[in-house]
Amino acid sequence: MIDVAIIGGSFAGLTAALQLGRASRSVLVLDSGAPRNRTSPGAHGVAGWDGVAPAEILARFRADLEPYPSVSLRDAAVTGASGRHDAFTLTLDGNEQVLARRIVLAHGVRDILPAIPGLTDAWGRRVLHCPYCHGYEVKGGSLAVLATHPMSGHQALMLRTDWSERVTLLTAGMEGFDWQALEKAGVRVDRRGLEAVEDVGDGIDLHLTGGSVERHAALFLGPRTSLAQTPAEQLGCLLSEGPMGSFVRVGPMAQTSIQGVFAAGDIARPMPNINFALADGAQAGSGCHASLLFPGFVQPVVQDPTP
Repeated sequence: MIDVAIIGGSFAGLTAALQLGRASRSVLVLDSGAPRNRTSPGAHGVAGWDGVAPAEILARFRADLEPYPSVSLRDAAVTGASGRHDAFTLTLDGNEQVLARRIVLAHGVRDILPAIPGLTDAWGRRVLHCPYCHGYEVKGGSLAVLATHPMSGHQALMLRTDWSERVTLLTAGMEGFDWQALEKAGVRVDRRGLEAVEDVGDGIDLHLTGGSVERHAALFLGPRTSLAQTPAEQLGCLLSEGPMGSFVRVGPMAQTSIQGVFAAGDIARPMPNINFALADGAQAGSGCHASLLFPGFVQPVVQDPTP
């Protein structure tokens, strides 16, 4: 029985491990080796690390944990999670089990990209999700936004305001946008469907319905996300609904609705960002430690009362 099992060894999980390791608590970080931003060539907007590849930053984070003998890292996927406060059981691939008093969920969410040929291959390089993370690198170029939900119009307006004068919203027949605001801002609206994309190195070719091809500097889209069949779902954590999908509801100490279970990073907020993940990880680590020190001090979050 260890003190804390951390599921997910990216920015949030490793930061939580650092907090707990400095308290000399026994910690096992379990990571499947597929962080959400693994295809991105650079993490932007992270002070001290702007433009550095996420894999390089994580390697430094793992090295930071080496001086703490109570912290272990292991490459493993968690296939099952069950139990209760002070007695959780995690099942790993290969049916090995890990027993832990506390759990920190930092495994992120699963992105669901539209089933368009070439989209997955260009994801994180020419197919992008966040203007703050990637907009500056394509500033001034011709940018396209693929409509996947009503917030796509908002994304197009953001890009048109501060990143480029040439922004096209591809709606593929989707309705519900503020057409007047888009027209006023100078956003071009194209109602044709997107049939395929091709990363051409210095840009991306969009193959549209009818056979025409347009080249842009980048294609932005907001992917839907899912927590289905994850440890968060298996443990029964209370969820909230965001614009892109569900996320785990947490309290001020990063506690979930399940006593002894904490959550940090993309899994615990509707807006993904490395800076937020770092802060969430620190909060989850300290909140988890507080729950080990003072039983009953950290109370689970509860369902909002029905109006």
